[in-house]
Amino acid sequence: MKRLLMLGMLAACGVLAACGEKPQTATARKADGPPSAGNTGTHTAPGWKAGDATSWEAQLKVRSQGQNEYSRASAP
Repeated sequence: MKRLLMLGMLAACGVLAACGEKPQTATARKADGPPSAGNTGTHTAPGWKAGDATSWEAQLKVRSQGQNEYSRASAP
């Protein structure tokens, strides 16, 4: 009998604990800008101009070429 009462109290505590959770909402949401806007910090690639979309695409192309195994392999 005590075991059944203990299990009932444990189940009730579990249900009540789930109801007490606080809502998790984001604070001060900011709108995203285009990726080419970027920042002008110290960790930018040389030759990239902030706000220039064509310069952004050129830098992405250069960076992705370094990961292309076919372009790095030497021809026989």
